[in-house]
Parts: sequence; structure tokens; C-alpha cells
Amino acid sequence: MTGVAAAQPAAAADPAGYQNVRINEVTSSNSDTVELYNTGSASVSISGWKMSDDSFSPQSFSPSAGTIAAHGLVTFDSPKGLGDSDKLVIYTSGGTVVDRVEWAAGKAKPAMARCGGDGTGAWVTTTGATTFGAANAAGCPAALPAASQVRINEVTSDGADTVELYNGGSSAVGIGSWKYVDGDTGHSPASISSSSPSTTSIPAGGYATFGSVLGLGDNDSVFLTDGDGDTVDSVTWAAGGAKPSDERCADGTGTFRTAVTATPGSANSCSGGGGTGGGRLLGGGGTLTSGCTPEAPTGTAATPAGTSAWPGGPDVTIADDVCAFTTSTGPEGRDVSGLAFDPANPSVLWAVKNKNWLFKLVKSNGKWIPDASWSATGKQIRFLGGSGEPDSEGLTVGADGHLYVTSERDNTEKTVPKDTIMEFDPTAGGPTLTPVRQWDMTSQFPQLDTGSKADANLGFEGVAYVPDSWLTASGWVDPLTGAAYDPADYPRHGTGLFFAGLEWDGTLHAYGLNSDGTFTTFGAISTGKTSVVDVTFDPGTRRIVATCDNACGETHTFMKVGSAGAIVPDVTYTNPAVMPVDNLEGFAVAPPSACVDGAREAVWSDDGIYGFGSGSSSYGHALYSGTFPC
Repeated sequence: MTGVAAAQPAAAADPAGYQNVRINEVTSSNSDTVELYNTGSASVSISGWKMSDDSFSPQSFSPSAGTIAAHGLVTFDSPKGLGDSDKLVIYTSGGTVVDRVEWAAGKAKPAMARCGGDGTGAWVTTTGATTFGAANAAGCPAALPAASQVRINEVTSDGADTVELYNGGSSAVGIGSWKYVDGDTGHSPASISSSSPSTTSIPAGGYATFGSVLGLGDNDSVFLTDGDGDTVDSVTWAAGGAKPSDERCADGTGTFRTAVTATPGSANSCSGGGGTGGGRLLGGGGTLTSGCTPEAPTGTAATPAGTSAWPGGPDVTIADDVCAFTTSTGPEGRDVSGLAFDPANPSVLWAVKNKNWLFKLVKSNGKWIPDASWSATGKQIRFLGGSGEPDSEGLTVGADGHLYVTSERDNTEKTVPKDTIMEFDPTAGGPTLTPVRQWDMTSQFPQLDTGSKADANLGFEGVAYVPDSWLTASGWVDPLTGAAYDPADYPRHGTGLFFAGLEWDGTLHAYGLNSDGTFTTFGAISTGKTSVVDVTFDPGTRRIVATCDNACGETHTFMKVGSAGAIVPDVTYTNPAVMPVDNLEGFAVAPPSACVDGAREAVWSDDGIYGFGSGSSSYGHALYSGTFPC
């Protein structure tokens, strides 16, 4: 048939994290061995990947493993010989260029390897034995050549397509004969000196910038070579990166991360922390819809002393569509507050919006979106009897699969507290849900009933269902009896207690929620925090987690049963350094059943969808996804 192009098979999707895989060592002696290193915080599949040199087309290779673990290595022997003066290019199964290294005569013997950090260090010719399958440090020369001190430091693909170089050495380096090329294999290398502005040298400790004449894409690379044709440095970014820029944190060292603010010609911003090994904030973008108004954070305070760094991966992904949670009672598109994974089905994430809406979220293309089979726009919730508009802030999933939601007031009477826990059956039909049962604890907190809207808004912010089995196994002492907690003493409470977090003073309040609508109060528990905005129970760490937003430096305090039988703080973690410091009011960790390669998902929600502010990739987004150890 003429005039019609034959249908072509779709290219394979690039695996998540492919841009973090770097060529780490290569030799053109004997076995022609190649080593790859994963600088990222999650494993990366390299199934179907290929390689080429300067004379043969992409060829399949047989790696020592089909997946590279986080900060791990794999090796393989080139299916065709590598020359004394050659190059090596690595491709994903879909044909995307991952990394590239070139060397002149004699430079890959015994090997070319990264020195000063696997996957991030400078390319040098090693001085000792090769180190395939192990760290490269043993083969590093005593002193790096001056040219090796120059690194790609920042790159942007926002239209200006700017590349920044940084010289971490003690002497100026001439770069007039140096070249660069992007990830398009059809492009020939371009000279830095012919780019604009013309740049021929870079001072010690200084920067040089130039605009790429090749153009840089949404997922692309930059490869830098010196006058001999040896690779100096490289960077690759996936879709969503390089806008406003991708940058090294700190200058000249560590892995790349998506910047908050582009800073060509000056020190990198590395906002929110960073340094060597700093993570990347991935994804985002989109256009704010009419009525979708982000809200800047309020009440920001410093991180308390004694906190520990986030124990999971440093990379975080923006995990929702822009302005995804607009509703008829909250068209501004913000106010996603509490989060809870369904322990029976971790592919479901429940979310509550503090203008009386519930959302059942499922994953689609890496994002959490409303489950259309439940409700594409969420379901509105009411107080018992079908009245009012709960100021719904936190939620948890009980042993019966029902949703238990906290409210601190009725949004139709904002100056009056109404600290309640409502039980909803998520299988109930219709667009509006009313509670199966409701427990009202308002009278326990007279300090909130002052006629002030601000005080009424400092009630129950989060809640967690905690199974009796954990309380008894941990040796919790019942505050009401002074003896070991015995669930049989409370025959109508079900199989666990509920711990509600009070924003007013950061205390947790334990309750037995009885089947007849009454409740048993087990007293207040200090978290050591000035405020609590969400509460969760994590069976993986066997801890109750009290979360605080920017009012406490974005921290999560893991609570344990201490030696005296009381629930006490154990350890407090900060958020990953790449995240914004906003009113992040929701936090959930996937159950251990969702663990993959030693990690499971953690999700945060931004009550104000502010991100890093107007123009940033996170502006207008509510959900962030990272990893936490199993």
C-alpha cells in the first residue's frame, strides 16, 4: 500500500531513575569491561539497554545484574571491542541516551574511572589496578589534573538552554578548545568558544556560562570534552528536570537535583538543604485553573535541635496533577490535609480535604488521582444526621476498613470548636457520606472555645488507629488502671484505640471508641512538639508517628512504648531536603507489604499547594511522593 506509513511499534518507556545511572569505569584492555553506577535512591532496571562506540551501532550487552540497586554497581563486557581512542554510549531500551564517555589514545588503560565519588567524581586515567565491581577510590591519582577540576554545575532547558561550568581547582583552566554535545546522537559536538557568550577560560573557584547552540530538551543530556577529546563531565535529566534548572549541590560535587531557582554564573541555590548526595524534586508543572489559588505558608519555625535527617531516599516526586482538588466548597484547589494508606490494599491512598471532602486515590502514570469508580471528584461528608460541613483534617483506616475522620469545627460556625471523630463506610453509595457513628470530645478542650476562629481551628488535626495487639505486645501501661493494658476491660471498643493529635499544643489523646457512641478517654500524651498536624501508625517501625508542618520545621516524631510502659518520643526525622517548607499537613507511609528493594512509598500533602512559590514546578500541587525504609 502506498502513501501510508506503516505503523511503528511504540518505543519502550524509560525506566524510572534512568538519569541517575552513570558510567563509572571503562577499560579498553583485554575484556573491554564497563561499570555502571546508580547515584539514585531507588533501584533502576537496565533490562534491554544497549551500548555503542564510535564505530558500531547500539548492541545488546549482558550485565552482571538486570537491576542496579540504589548506590549499587553492575558490570559487563562490551559485545564488541573498545579501541585505544574511542567512546562509549549507553542507551535505555527505548533508545534514550543515558551517559557517554570518550577517551584519547592510552587514556582507558588500565582504565578510565571517576575519581572523588562513584558516579559523580571527575574522569581520570587510573594509576593502579582496575576496580570493576567495587569503589573507584583505590585507582585515583594523588592529584587531579587541573582540567578534571572543572565540572558541569548547572544546566537549564527552559528555552535559554544555558550550561554553567564550575572550576573547583586552584588555577585557571583554558576551555577554548573544549566541546559539548547533547543527547541527540545526530548532533555533532559544538565548541564552547563559538557559543554565546564566547568563553575561553574559567578562573579558579569561578564559573563560566554559555548558551547551547544545540538546544536542550525536556529529557536530555550534556556531555563535556576537553581539547584532547577526553570526557570531562556529563549530566542527564528526565522529563520535568532542568526547569528552572538542574544543579549540583554543593557546587562542583554531588548528584544533580532540580533547582528551586536557576543561578547561572553564581553559587547554586540548593534550597532546602542538599550538599553532596542531595536529592531531586521531580515532576510538576501545569497551568493553574481559574479559582485555583495557592496559599503561602504561615507560622514557619526552625527545625528543633536533635532531629535526624530523613532516613529514606533523597529524591521526591510531585505526585498529583496541578489544581487537582478543586471542589464546590473549596474551589481554590488547596486544603488537602490528612492522608492514609489502606493497609489491606496499599495501592489505595485515602485523602481528606478540610472543607468536608473525602478522596479515594489510585496511581496512574506515577501520580495519585481520584478513583473514578468511587468518585472522580471526591465525596462530600457531613456530621451525624446529615448536617453541617466538617472541618475535616485527619483520617485513618480502622480494622473494619471503615474511615475515621477528625473534625475540629463546623465550617458553617467557624468560631465554635467541634472536636469529633466520625466513622464512615467507604462502600456506601451516593455523592455524600454521613457517619455510621460519631464521637464528640469538644467539652474536653475548653481552651479552644473562646469565641475566636483561630482558637477553634487548633483542635483535632490527625488521627491514627493503633491495634490492641501492638499496645499489649509493647507493654503499654493503661493510665486508667496503672496496670498492663488489657483490651478485655473495654468490651465495646473493638480491636484498637484511636490517637488524635491536637494542633493546640502537640499532644496526642487516646480514645476507645465504643460501638454505642460513647468513648473512653485514656489521657494526653506529650510528643515533645508544639503542634501536631497528622498522626499515623506505622507497623513497619512499630511506632506511632506524630507529624508537624513548618510550625516545627517539617518533622515526624516516632513514638514508642518506653521501658516504664508509657508512650514516649523515640526519634524525630526531618523531611527530605528537596521539599518545600510549607503547611505540609498530611503524611502517610505505605505498609510493609508494599516494600520493593528495601523501600516503600511515603506521601506528603500541602494544605496550601504553594510549593516553592509562583513559577516553580511545585506551584499548584498538593502531593509529594518519596521513599522510606522497610
